Amino acid sequence: MLAEAVATLIFTGVVLGASAVSSPLVPALAGGLAAGTLSCALGAPQANPALTLALLCTHKLSALRGAAVLLAQCAGAVLAATAARLALLDDTGMVTRVSVPVPVPIPVPVGAEALLCPQVSAAGTVGQALCWEIFATFQLVLTTFATANHETVPTGLALGSAVIAGTLAAVRTPPMPPAC
Repeated sequence: MLAEAVATLIFTGVVLGASAVSSPLVPALAGGLAAGTLSCALGAPQANPALTLALLCTHKLSALRGAAVLLAQCAGAVLAATAARLALLDDTGMVTRVSVPVPVPIPVPVGAEALLCPQVSAAGTVGQALCWEIFATFQLVLTTFATANHETVPTGLALGSAVIAGTLAAVRTPPMPPAC
């Protein structure tokens, strides 16, 4: 359980710290390198509640151990988020929530149009973010299960690459304005 808490703390802290940079490539690489390194160094902890739930659903973890792992992961993530919040400047935009009005064909009270289609960034809605998160998590779980029983596959490299690929696929950046 300690390995799960520490791995989640390190992974979450690295990704949150790297997210302070405006480029989507930096957190993707940081997360992939952290996942690969933690996988090799700590004996492949999940460090991901979604992955733990997948292991529970496929009966690769007992219910008691799964619950303990989930609690350890949540504790590690909360500690990392708290440390990132304290360490980074107040104006650092780790997580943005942009309220972008969505044109609606029916009359809607002023301010309510953003409630119809909530935005998580200037480039995407909550539904789009959820779909990309499901996709990225699915390919991570698939990679984890595919490499679990193969001695010849470098698990750290596979998991790190899956994290990088999932992050880069899910990142949506707003289109660049035309050059003057």
